[in-house]
Amino acid sequence: MTIQSYRDLRVWREAMDLTEACYRLSANFPLDEAFGMTAQLRRASASIPANIAEGYGRDSTGSYAQFLRIAQGSLKELETHLILAGRLGLAKPEAVGPLLETCDALGRMLRSLIRSIDRS
Repeated sequence: MTIQSYRDLRVWREAMDLTEACYRLSANFPLDEAFGMTAQLRRASASIPANIAEGYGRDSTGSYAQFLRIAQGSLKELETHLILAGRLGLAKPEAVGPLLETCDALGRMLRSLIRSIDRS
């Protein structure tokens, strides 16, 4: 398959799926968390595919790799928010666990893509 857009990238599609799952998870958080954990979790998750897309649209591979590294940072932030949501009882472990597994897989994909870009 030829990559014609960031939307063709598996890593971007997986990041979008993760973001959607995080929005669905946080929809069940208490209303008093609307400007706290809900907003933080959603912002961090949405930042991942957004940075993948923004980097793809840059003119240089160096800039692209840098935006992918920013996406990695957002991924680690998201993992922390997910773990905290579980520890605070905002989300059940059986809901958080699969999302953390997806985060691990997405992190491997980002690292692989960064290494590939750095080699080129």
